[in-house]
Amino acid sequence: MMRKEERLIERLRRYSASDFYPFHMPGHKRNPAIGSEYRNPFEIDITEIQGFDNLHHPEGILKDSMEWAASVYGADRTYYLVNGSSCGILAAICGTTGCGGTILMARNCHKAAYNGVFLNHLQARYVYPQVIENLGIQGGILPEDVDKILRENGDIEAVLIVSPTYDGIVSDVAGIAEAAHRYGKPLIVDEAHGAHFPFGRDFPVSALELGADVVIQSVHKTLPCFTQTALLHIKGDLVSVKEIERYLRVFQSSSPSYVFMAGIENCIYHMDREGREEMGKFYRSLSNLRSELKGMEHLKLVDDRWIGKYGVYDLDPSKIVISVGKTDLTGADLDRILREQYHLELEMCCADHVVAITSLGDRTEGLKRLVGALLTIDRELKDREENADLESSLEWSGRVTSRPEVEMTIFDGIRAEKEAVAIENSVGRIAGEFVYIYPPGIPIVAPGEMLLPSLVHTIWEYQEMGLSVQGLEDPSGRTIQVIKRL
Repeated sequence: MMRKEERLIERLRRYSASDFYPFHMPGHKRNPAIGSEYRNPFEIDITEIQGFDNLHHPEGILKDSMEWAASVYGADRTYYLVNGSSCGILAAICGTTGCGGTILMARNCHKAAYNGVFLNHLQARYVYPQVIENLGIQGGILPEDVDKILRENGDIEAVLIVSPTYDGIVSDVAGIAEAAHRYGKPLIVDEAHGAHFPFGRDFPVSALELGADVVIQSVHKTLPCFTQTALLHIKGDLVSVKEIERYLRVFQSSSPSYVFMAGIENCIYHMDREGREEMGKFYRSLSNLRSELKGMEHLKLVDDRWIGKYGVYDLDPSKIVISVGKTDLTGADLDRILREQYHLELEMCCADHVVAITSLGDRTEGLKRLVGALLTIDRELKDREENADLESSLEWSGRVTSRPEVEMTIFDGIRAEKEAVAIENSVGRIAGEFVYIYPPGIPIVAPGEMLLPSLVHTIWEYQEMGLSVQGLEDPSGRTIQVIKRL
C-alpha cells in the first residue's frame, strides 16, 4: 500500500515549501502573488454544460473568447490548446500536408514535429541551423537556405521552423516567410518559447507579425499560466482553416479543462493590460542581471554580440544561457552544482551550456540568488588550469546537428522489423527509434537514419556525462533498436 508521504501530491507540497527556486517553466514560477483566482481549482472545474460552450464546436462564450484573443494578437484565428504546443504542432503539420507528402522542417525542431511527420507518413527535408563557434550552441536558420531547398524541391507542401529556440535564438522569420511565400508555401513557426514576445517592446517581434501563417505558442512556458496551456494562431489564406480545425479535434482532449481555458483567457487578459508594463520592469531587471553576469571570466553569458552572425537575427534576453566554454566543467556539472549547492533548479543542461528560464513571475530574491551563485562559481574557477588535452564538448554539440543519412521515412523506420544491438556496435545500422536529450527534445538521430560514427559517439558521450538521453527502448541505455537486415 502506498504510504501518504510517498504520494505525488505530498512530494509536491514538500518541494513547494522548500527553498528550491525555479529557473524553469511554467512561467508563473509558483509565485504566490500570481493566480489568486485559482486557489481552489475544483470550484471552477466543470464540463460542457449549458451556457459554457464546447471547445470542439464553439458557438458561444469560447468562440467569443478566442475571437477576442485573436484581436489581441493580430491573428485571423486563435485557438486555445489544452494539450500543450505539441497538439498545435501536430495539427499544423497534418493540416498543411497531405498523407505521404513532403515537409521542409528545421532539423532542430521539437520531437512533436517528428511525431507529426510519422503520423502523416511524410518525407522530411531538413534545413539546418548554423552552429555558433566556440559555444557549441545552435544559431538560426538562414532564409537563403530555405529558398534554395524550396527551389530544388517542388514537392514540398509546408515549411516549419522553431524560433525562438530553447536557447532564445531568433531566426529571420520575415526573410524565411518571404522565401516560403515566394513558392506559395505556408510557414509554420513553433514559437512555443516566445509567447511573451507580443507584450514587451524590448523583446523580439513575434513571428505572427513577421509573415508566418501558423504560429504555436506555449503560454505556460514564459507567461503566468498553467502547464499544458498553449495557443495556435492562423493568419492569411495560405492554409486551410477547416483542415487545421479538423486535426485540432483529433489531437485535443474531448474533455478540455475549463480550468485551463479560463487560465489561458485570464493570462492574455492580464498581459494585455498590466502585463505590458510588467514586461518593461522585467526587462530592466534582466538588463541588470545580464550586466552583472558579464563580469564572469570563465563561464560565458550568451548575449547580443552574436546577433548578425550564424543566422542569429535576434536574441530573447529572458533566456539566461551560460556556456561552460573551456572550463573543466560540463553543462551537467554546472547544473548539478547549482541544484545541490544553491538550490537553483534550471530548465536544461547540455554538454556545453545550461539554460535558465526567467519570466515576469520571477522574484527579485530569485534573480539575485542566480547572479550570486554564478559569480561565486566563476570565481572558484579562476585558479583552475586549463587542460589542453581535455577534449572540448563543443564538438559533440556540432554532431547533434550533423546531416544524417536518411535511408527511409520516419514512418517506415518505426514500422520496420527491428532488433536490439549494443550502441557501440550500431555504427552503419539504420536507427529504428528516436534518440534525444530531453529537454529540449531535439533528436540526435531519428528512425530511418544511418547511425554514423559521430552520432553513436555523441549518444555514448552524453550518457557518460549523465545527460537525460531518452527515446531508447532499453531502460539501461546500453542497446538501441535498429532495422533488421534482410
